Amino acid sequence: MGILIAVDGVDASGKQTHTELLYQTLAGHGVKAKLLSFPAYGSPSAELVKLYLSGAFGGNAEDVNAYAASTFFAADRFATYRMDWKADYENGTVLIADRYVSSNMIHQAGKIENLQEKDRFLDWVSDLEFQIYGIPKPDLTIFLDMPVRFGRQLMAQRENKFDGTMQKDIHERDCGYLERSYQNACYVAEKYNWTRIPCVEGERIRSIAEIQKDILCVVEPILKKGSV
Repeated sequence: MGILIAVDGVDASGKQTHTELLYQTLAGHGVKAKLLSFPAYGSPSAELVKLYLSGAFGGNAEDVNAYAASTFFAADRFATYRMDWKADYENGTVLIADRYVSSNMIHQAGKIENLQEKDRFLDWVSDLEFQIYGIPKPDLTIFLDMPVRFGRQLMAQRENKFDGTMQKDIHERDCGYLERSYQNACYVAEKYNWTRIPCVEGERIRSIAEIQKDILCVVEPILKKGSV
């Protein structure tokens, strides 16, 4: 089997940048690697995700409950696994995922305030994706810890990923939702022992090179363990 590395965090934490850099580094060293990105906006499997994020089901993230919204993202991962990267994983490729099941845990569990209900949801979404849909569990989940007030500075300068405009999706334009997602992400990262990479030092956003160096340091032992 291959190795699956998930890179996750709240919006504008640098997931796309760092997954691409990690892929380039590994490929440059002769490692058989493949880059994944979720949602898979170029695939028909992401249509419900796009409708949800565009506000077609309600203008606020909370208009669609955590369980319902999670099924949109989970089905997209299942479809792309079966149609695109299952053979790569089974043939020993290193898969580097920009978001994964951890994204449902970060963004959707953030809608649930009660801790017992939150933990019940986290168990449910884990069972849905890893057991019912049968997609692989990651060998390493990296949490890019970018506090919201810093992430919003970066978010203002980027295009929407699914339509290329500067219009923000229902997650990105809701400051309260972003903050709840971040606080929840910190809780979930600790609960599941994800590897935390700080993106801010004091009042300074750390450089891409600094963060990427930390990522490579935690990835290297996983590759060695898998004899890649």
